[in-house]
Amino acid sequence: MSKTNTEVQTALNNLVATHRVFTSKLYQHHFYVQGTHFFTLHEKFEELYNEATEHFDELAERLLALGGKPYSTLQEFLDHSIIKEKPYTEKISDTDMVSSVVADFRIMREELAKAIKLTGQSGDDVTQDMLIGYKTEIDKHIWMFQAFLGNNPLDGE
Repeated sequence: MSKTNTEVQTALNNLVATHRVFTSKLYQHHFYVQGTHFFTLHEKFEELYNEATEHFDELAERLLALGGKPYSTLQEFLDHSIIKEKPYTEKISDTDMVSSVVADFRIMREELAKAIKLTGQSGDDVTQDMLIGYKTEIDKHIWMFQAFLGNNPLDGE
């Protein structure tokens, strides 16, 4: 296995771990959201954790197709995720939850950009195409959530 293929597998595996942690964070927001935007955000967080689960599966399956071994334990997810979780010990406003999701999407977008470059260098067009499509979705989510918050899409970058 080439060094580049190993690097692609590592990048994908870190994205696998990140998506599992991100999904847990979205469930947390779904469970605990309150306020005037409850109905909108409760539904939106559910939509997002279902979408994140699909990407989690797609990333893991692509990793398997490349001869890799996706992380599959909670400890591996926590150890290798590029975003961190924390227990819900104090009330968080609905807008702070949305801001947290935007911050996590931005972190994942940066990791996807690195993986897109890496897969391009390795000639892995299939993985690169998959990652570009996903990065496009994240960009749209950031724009929409920033609009929800009354912000310019680039505010906070």
